[in-house]
Amino acid sequence: MKVVKTLAEWHVVRESMDDSVGFVPTMGALHAGHAALLERSVRENRYTVLSIYVNPTQFNNADDLDNYPCTLEADLKLAADLGVHAVLLPRYQEIYPDGFRFRVDETDFSHTLCGAHRPGHFTGVLTVVMKLFNIVRPRRAYFGEKDHQQLTLIRDMARAFFLPVDVVSVPTVRDSDGLALSSRNLRLSPDARRLAPTFSRLLASAAADAEIAQALIDQGFTVDYVETINGRRYGAVVMACGDHTVRLIDNVPAPEPGFARAS
Repeated sequence: MKVVKTLAEWHVVRESMDDSVGFVPTMGALHAGHAALLERSVRENRYTVLSIYVNPTQFNNADDLDNYPCTLEADLKLAADLGVHAVLLPRYQEIYPDGFRFRVDETDFSHTLCGAHRPGHFTGVLTVVMKLFNIVRPRRAYFGEKDHQQLTLIRDMARAFFLPVDVVSVPTVRDSDGLALSSRNLRLSPDARRLAPTFSRLLASAAADAEIAQALIDQGFTVDYVETINGRRYGAVVMACGDHTVRLIDNVPAPEPGFARAS
């Protein structure tokens, strides 16, 4: 497995590959959810490329950026064990030589749900993904359904700009208690980790959005939103963990029989 730290080196590596390239962009702190993306790519492509880059332009909270977990040694071992061909570890100066002067903005869906609570977040996400797509030039790119809003925006961006990449969705991977796997779960306190599965359980219930939001508040969560859009229920909560907080997101297909959307 090649570990590549500069774009000049990467372009040489990319020239040794044909068009059968699968790509999994991440911010590191890999877990079984990321492994599912990599395993799918390894099955479907001759080459699989993993990028690890904590993208500062998508963080609206400086503390969240500063405290984002870093497990690079374990990440590289996991990638090698899964058969990843190359890992790209770019630097800010190479990803943003323009200092983030040029950006990809979406004017509708990105301003709802997480976008309403994290101003500029999806501009940072879409901009860095566009850059990485242009650098890696994959045939397929793999994203988890846990961040379904992000998945939808990236897929729509690829279509809007006629990018020659197939954006592939992979089902959410959950822990045995139902909690969706996330790198941020590493920052949950023991008490918060015990409570966290309540979020996923309530989100999947047949209750209306407003009823779920109130039940979460009653359990001690701070609720950013619980909202059903286009047949999918999205939720985001914040959990207190001693001297810091952790924000969790999740989504599920909206219950069909007898489902009543909150007004």
